[in-house]
Amino acid sequence: MPAVTGSGPVAAMIHTEINGVSLPVLGFGTYHLTGPEGVKAIRHALDLGYRYLDTATRYGNEEEVGQAIAESGIDRDRIFLATKLRYVDLDPATIEDRVKESLARLRVDHVDLLMPHWPSPTIPVAPIMEAFARVRDKGYATHIGVSNFPTDLMREAIKAFDGPIFSNQVEYHPFIAQSAVLDQLRSHGILLTAAVPLARGAIDDEPVIREIAESYGKTTAQITLRWLIQQPGVTAIPKSGQPERIRQNLEIFDFALSEDEMARIGALQRNLRLVDVSWAPVWDAPG
Repeated sequence: MPAVTGSGPVAAMIHTEINGVSLPVLGFGTYHLTGPEGVKAIRHALDLGYRYLDTATRYGNEEEVGQAIAESGIDRDRIFLATKLRYVDLDPATIEDRVKESLARLRVDHVDLLMPHWPSPTIPVAPIMEAFARVRDKGYATHIGVSNFPTDLMREAIKAFDGPIFSNQVEYHPFIAQSAVLDQLRSHGILLTAAVPLARGAIDDEPVIREIAESYGKTTAQITLRWLIQQPGVTAIPKSGQPERIRQNLEIFDFALSEDEMARIGALQRNLRLVDVSWAPVWDAPG
């Protein structure tokens, strides 16, 4: 199928089922998309057919995301909206207040997915998850997930949370092994959401990915995103502010990688972790 050009929607999105919810396997990440240009980029993504938006308090752009949704004319119930609370905002006594502030910035009465952006280095997992459950029960969030949780903290979250956890958003791309995280999530019916899915451009220099991309007439980003979403229980949230890149990232549903190609890309995995902040938890060993 030839690539679609112009400003209209592109090839039909593939969805995955989780906890009775039909979710697009490809979302639109909004990190660094701020101000009028940020609104423009998010509007463009919605115009092209993205229906899963990921933001966070730490991104400082919930207002831009809310404005883009409001201006798009798309019914709110057709957009899956996710946001994350900063690790410094995870005091169980004030989580509800922080969520209400996010909702006000987003111009919505609820989000579809709410997550702690990082586990707290000072507050145990259990009371945080209990507070998130209360927020869900009050209707401010439809689903609760987590972000950047290694397997030991994920076990604590599963034990403490009243109900199914929707997803764990972690760094995942061809150069980082996340088999322990994936195995755990799949065993509990929890999605892995791949953040930093394009390894901040490192994929462009990888000969294996370049060779496969050339054989399909695709970009290295398209091959990488296809590799991710072809894996069971994996979704991805690439971000870009460039209109053509936003479109290209969506043009991954007109082909499929072979088992051999999937394995060749999978064999590239090593321990290239690009996001490792000072407050990060102890990560799982590569493997």
